[in-house]
Amino acid sequence: MSAKIICCGIAVLDRVYELTTLPCRPGKITARGYRETGGGMAATAAIAIAHLGGAASWCGRLGQDGPGATLLALFGRHGVATDGVTVTAGAQTPTACILVDAVGESILAVFPGAGLPEDAPLHAGLLDRAGAVLADPRWVAGAEALFARAVARGIPRVLDADIVPRDALRRLALQADHVVFSQRGLVEFCGVEAPQEGLAAAAATLGGTIAVTLGEFGSLWWRDGAAHHLPAPRITARDTTGCGDVFHGAYTLALAEGASVPYAARFATAAAALKAMRGEGWDGMPDRAAVLALMQEDW
Repeated sequence: MSAKIICCGIAVLDRVYELTTLPCRPGKITARGYRETGGGMAATAAIAIAHLGGAASWCGRLGQDGPGATLLALFGRHGVATDGVTVTAGAQTPTACILVDAVGESILAVFPGAGLPEDAPLHAGLLDRAGAVLADPRWVAGAEALFARAVARGIPRVLDADIVPRDALRRLALQADHVVFSQRGLVEFCGVEAPQEGLAAAAATLGGTIAVTLGEFGSLWWRDGAAHHLPAPRITARDTTGCGDVFHGAYTLALAEGASVPYAARFATAAAALKAMRGEGWDGMPDRAAVLALMQEDW
């Protein structure tokens, strides 16, 4: 039976414009390509988990509008369960405008939605047979409720610790037993720019597993009182949008399957690298065979 993962947080309808170069001043630019796809931290993690062979479920909040309906249809097409979703009439679903250049770098303008209920419920059976949970900080009340239920069941709790107001980030980090920061999230958490020093500062206040992702430079993991570097494979990136979310989803899936932290971290690194190579939003997710093949290479 596939490992079941509950992913809680934001889903976004991404409107992606492909450019030759990113703009450096105001003006009009002609895009080389355009597509609509799903996005959002926990939502993209859930899609990655499904493509890697896990049983993914996304719980979060959508508006009863066109973007919300599009996202629900996309979840269904990619095999992600949505029985934990709250759809609210009169609310606006999160959307984003993404500019991507020829080497995969991007600029995002994100509208986080409006009128979405902070106190949306999580139904009683949501965590039945779950092997792990993952939350992003975009819906704090949902993440806290999910982590509380996961503690009661004794299953891993992974926080995708991206930038969010410091008080909320600290509160959620204390409730997780695996905290994987983005670079920006780590700076927000501890106020330290250098990743190694920031990780040490975070380790002084947090227990469990603590790490920070560094994009093409891999990641740092706090172990035995020091930061240990895990490199990433050298690849030609097409689009780095969502790669951190794929990392978190793959990492959580590996934990749910009983893998060690070092194995889960390498599995997640390979999955994120393949996603960067492929681009194409949710349609570019790697499968398990591709990830395992990349893990066999020397990097």
